[in-house]
Amino acid sequence: MKIIVSIKQVPDTSGKVAVNPDGTLNRASMQTITNPDDMNALEAALKIKDATGCKVIVVTMGPAPAAGMLREALAMGADEAILVSAREFGGSDTYATSQILAAAINKVGVEADDIVLCGRQAIDGDTAQVGPQIAEKLHLPQVTYAADIQKDGNTITVKRMLEDGYMTIKVQTPCLITCIKELNTPRYMSVSGVFEAYSKPLTTYDYEALKDDPLIDPTTIGLKGSPTNIFKSFTPPQKGAGMMLEGADKSTCETLAGILAKKHII
Repeated sequence: MKIIVSIKQVPDTSGKVAVNPDGTLNRASMQTITNPDDMNALEAALKIKDATGCKVIVVTMGPAPAAGMLREALAMGADEAILVSAREFGGSDTYATSQILAAAINKVGVEADDIVLCGRQAIDGDTAQVGPQIAEKLHLPQVTYAADIQKDGNTITVKRMLEDGYMTIKVQTPCLITCIKELNTPRYMSVSGVFEAYSKPLTTYDYEALKDDPLIDPTTIGLKGSPTNIFKSFTPPQKGAGMMLEGADKSTCETLAGILAKKHII
């Protein structure tokens, strides 16, 4: 049994967000982190590994520096890492990205007892599309928004979080599950894990490695093969300081009413 975890390196939106004049994100000048929901997916995989001794493989698509993020995942306890990186893959939207990641997972191989885990969504796009699209392209049953995962043989019981409650679903392996932050608290890297991370295998899949997969069609990958594109990105204007009115008397209420009327709110 193995668990394949799809993770993504994303800009750290808690810091400075840089936007190029053409509206695209200037990722080179921004700090990066592992996507938070993906960390929950990785922790879920590591917990199953602790209980069963299965193999955990992390896979990401991105530029060469994303290898550092994969090393962190190996230091947390993952067994192998795969970096999917090629110029031909650059600029892919969610559809094209799922094509490429599904081809990479196909190359790893999904067997009867295996599980594919993804984060619910990435903080740089908030689409929640890539995980379900991978499941469709791999012809796997999928369960999204997992807030609890219990494995019993080849059956997985998942508690899905909904807007107004929970839904419990049983699914057989192989399957794909997307995870949310309520699922768990990701562990830290251990000192021994950091040392061991550099002795664990980290493989790079480039275009040549994946081109024979039917999903790798030059017309449906990369920027040119993406059916959608971002028209514009921009940094929201910073709001000015608010005005505080103290007191509960009539004059304070009249002052507030005057301000709201001046702004045409009332």
